[in-house]
Formats: sequence, structure tokens, C-alpha cells
Amino acid sequence: MTSILRPALVLFVLLSALTGLLYPLAVTGAAQALFPAQAAGSLVVRDGKPVGSTLIGQNFSDPKHFWGRPSATAPMPYNAGASSGSNQGPLNPALTEVVKSRIEALRAADPGNTQAVPVDLVTASASGLDPHISPAAARYQAARVARVRGMPAERLEQLIADHTETPLWGVLGEPRVNVLALNLAMDAG
Repeated sequence: MTSILRPALVLFVLLSALTGLLYPLAVTGAAQALFPAQAAGSLVVRDGKPVGSTLIGQNFSDPKHFWGRPSATAPMPYNAGASSGSNQGPLNPALTEVVKSRIEALRAADPGNTQAVPVDLVTASASGLDPHISPAAARYQAARVARVRGMPAERLEQLIADHTETPLWGVLGEPRVNVLALNLAMDAG
């Protein structure tokens, strides 16, 4: 029996060390060497303090800021520890109600805006943490933000254009605007 058990235990210990220690250390080391900003969480630092990450949405609710996609994490929005989708399908009455309430909130924040509300402003992303909105969603909010800040609309349109990211290699994904980067650019002047 020991002739069978001993090689199995030795193999178990070796594979545990290889896959549980050596491989994770090698991958972590390579990631930190090749992609230091991403490996550190893609943190955005202002005045020596982290103010957010370019990878996780922030809960902006002040009318002077652009608002991101709704978060599906509960009870605290944009909680990376609770990342998940809402799991509500398009025929779910609960989704219909929450979308209606989000549209009403957007209309209440900017009653003069009669444009169609972009879908990404009223629906959560799959992870519930999306830091981006579409350029259309940014333009939808531009009049409100310009009015509240007393900022020329043309300047705001230029900031949106400057912070619009293009699809990867020109074909993968859609144009998008990182809400944190745009809001920080506005706050900087």
C-alpha cells in the first residue's frame, strides 16, 4: 500500500507547490513587470491620493458631473466585491420598472432635455461596474453639466471628444468615454 500511496503524496505535494505557489508567483511577477499600472489596479492618483480606477465605475450623482452606467451591485453601488449582473431579462417587469424610474430621474435632473435617453444610462452592464458610457450618453448629459457648471457647451463637447476612446485596433468594441477621466478633466479646469 505504501508503494502506491507514497508516489501519490509526492506528486500531490509537487503539483500543489507548482500550481499553488510557483505559477501564481511567476504570473504575478510577469504582470507587474510588463503591465505595472494594470497590475496595480489602474488607479488614478491626484495629489498623491488614489481617487478611483479606470477599470471600475464611480458613483457620481452630483448634477455637475457626468453620471455613469447604473451599478448592479447592492447595497453599495460600484462595489467590486459584489460584482454581478442584475440577471433581469428584457421581459422582466422589475427591469421595466427600474428603467422607468431611471429615465424619470434623468428627466427630473434636466427637465428641458427632450432627447431620447441612451440605453446605457438606464441599464447596468454585465458586471455592474462599467466605468464607461457611450459618447451619446455623454452628449445627452452635456447640456445639464454645462448649465450647472456655467461652462461653455463647446468646451464640454471638446472634453467629451478628447476623452472618447476608440475601439481596440479600430475594430474591437465601441467608442466609449471613461466617466472618471472626463469628470477629473472637468474638475481640473
